[in-house]
Amino acid sequence: MGGQGIERRDVLRFIGIASVAASFPGFSKWAFACPQEHLHADMAASPQTARAAYQPMFFSPPQFQMLEHLVDIIIPADDTPGAREAGVAEFIDFVVANRVPVTNKRDVRSTEDAIELGNEAQNRFLSGLDWINARSKSEFGNAFMECTREQQISLLQELAYKAKFKPTTESGRAFFQFLRDYTVVGYYTTRIGLESLGYPGLRTVWPAMPGCTHRDDPEHTHLRKPENKTGASSHGTI
Repeated sequence: MGGQGIERRDVLRFIGIASVAASFPGFSKWAFACPQEHLHADMAASPQTARAAYQPMFFSPPQFQMLEHLVDIIIPADDTPGAREAGVAEFIDFVVANRVPVTNKRDVRSTEDAIELGNEAQNRFLSGLDWINARSKSEFGNAFMECTREQQISLLQELAYKAKFKPTTESGRAFFQFLRDYTVVGYYTTRIGLESLGYPGLRTVWPAMPGCTHRDDPEHTHLRKPENKTGASSHGTI
């Protein structure tokens, strides 16, 4: 979860995925492809306006709002910006709409394989969001977005932590892991996410960044492990 267990090879793979997705027209709407000075200026001027400018390509507006809320719970803002600020919901919407595989559990040997994975991802997201709403109504009497934050976190913790698993939630648990994979990939291919890892390769991706502060450790062999961003929050998020 969050930064836990993120290795250099994973970061490189995530950047590769993002670079492929960035070749699609319109992907500049996501923070990874935006000039950061322009992005930060827009957000400073009007954060609500900057976020509202994105129009979902695949999800309906209510579905996108729910998706944005879910990724914000998975990687919340604390001492560093979270998934919402990094534009993770936009990333997920775009790659799902364009059938770009993110979580490859099997070999992709052809374009047809990639399209099949993309179609599968679309179906899994739609059915997964429906499952969470149905489960929320069953447990709390309201759709997920109508529940309190405490109720929302409680429901997701039942899907995230083995000690809290309940019977008949297998499909929900599988979807939550699927969503978390997309969230982690989306977050750790943004400047915000990579900065939180202290990733030295940022100078290649964003040449305007300041010089490395680890002058006594140029190979970064002694950096402390990144904190578990999801789970460190005082709100008990996951």
